[in-house]
Amino acid sequence: MIEGTILLVDDNPDDVTLTLRAFRTNNITNQVDVASDGEEALNYLLPDGEYPPKPVLILLDINLPKISGLEVLRRVRNDDRTRYLPVVVLSTSSEDRDIVESYDLGANSYIRKPVVFNEFVEAVRVLGLYWLLVNQAVTAPKGG
Repeated sequence: MIEGTILLVDDNPDDVTLTLRAFRTNNITNQVDVASDGEEALNYLLPDGEYPPKPVLILLDINLPKISGLEVLRRVRNDDRTRYLPVVVLSTSSEDRDIVESYDLGANSYIRKPVVFNEFVEAVRVLGLYWLLVNQAVTAPKGG
């Protein structure tokens, strides 16, 4: 697996706990940093005047307080420092407009959170295999 930090952006503590448990169940041992709203995610990813941390993967809920996940995605894609970071939208929404807008804004993938834990564990397993093992990430220039 690719070493590095995963940024999980989710305001629901139960979903965060479930995701972390699914990572452990699937032996995904990457450090996971959690942002509980869109503002916190943007402060993490786009600090003023600094080069941001470069997570190997961003898991982004779209229904967030303060700043929506879609707006977070828009700003991440519009900033040279974070433009190429892999962003997987992980949401309970199955609304076509949310899926389309996520892809329009540059999401790399859209996954609907399964309600049943075993299905969620399997989704996280597949997600981890692809994004942390198979996917070839873009190496952005040092300033980008």
